Amino acid sequence: MKYSKLDAKDYAREHMKGIWAAALNPFNPDFSVDEEGMRSNIRHWVDDLAIQGLFIAGKQGEFFSMSLEERKRNFEIAVEETSGKAGTIMSCSDQNFDTVIELAKHAEAIGADYIVVHAPILHFINDQDETLYQYYKAICDQVNIGIAMWSHPDSGYLMSPELCTRIADLPNIVAIKYSVPRDMYVKLTDMAGDKILVSTASEDEWFDNIVELNWQLYLCSSPPYLLQTKNDRRMHDYTELALKGEVEAARQIRDSLDPVRKALKSTRPGGKPQAHQKYWQELLGQVGGPVRAPLLQLTDEEKAATKTAFDACGLKL
Repeated sequence: MKYSKLDAKDYAREHMKGIWAAALNPFNPDFSVDEEGMRSNIRHWVDDLAIQGLFIAGKQGEFFSMSLEERKRNFEIAVEETSGKAGTIMSCSDQNFDTVIELAKHAEAIGADYIVVHAPILHFINDQDETLYQYYKAICDQVNIGIAMWSHPDSGYLMSPELCTRIADLPNIVAIKYSVPRDMYVKLTDMAGDKILVSTASEDEWFDNIVELNWQLYLCSSPPYLLQTKNDRRMHDYTELALKGEVEAARQIRDSLDPVRKALKSTRPGGKPQAHQKYWQELLGQVGGPVRAPLLQLTDEEKAATKTAFDACGLKL
């Protein structure tokens, strides 16, 4: 770590900026982790696409199908390959609290920049607020690294802006990935935007959130490396222009990506997001590979439809 616990918020505000992408995790045909493929993807994302930070071993990365040692190894590879060229935020999410802490301490020990912890599923609990506050406080008490909250409907509930604002007072809570309706994250930005960095995963809303909410951070999903190539960095370009206040020029570039967005979204089977995105990666020349059980692979027909849309979407390879 390059900062102390009490400096975590200031450090994040200074360094946690721009586009951060959530890594899909490549597997070999035998379903083992493809370490060389992961390294190749990271180098491309950082060196060619200028992505400023990587979210490692999250839901996009199929952490739920990985062993504890595989998740730790993912962290290590990301730190090695970014090597000061990009930031890292390691997903320590797990239903088992001891696993969360073990992963958090490992991330801290190997020099990761931050961790992110998903709000847990809380069976039989209807009034979650005090439980969640104590949950994040317990993590903060045991590690020094900066922590991002993560609230998403798949927890079975959404953390309210009021609760998030309370948790934001903890010393090393630095950000939140707030996968909620826009009115909720607008409210949280107003309530706690001076304490933590508020972000959401929707690329569709990223431009508006820079312009209207003065956001500095896209945290994060896969569009930064699915909508772009080394020769076509339009998400990067419109982001840079919007952050500099060149709104109309940024808007034109943002809008020009609509055919790519449509091709990507319209061909994605509802039950196969990771498999579809990995195949799209392969069409881009990145390393994809299969998904692990219980996720389903794409059919040949689904691949053919995706390839047809990809070829017509206008991305420059």
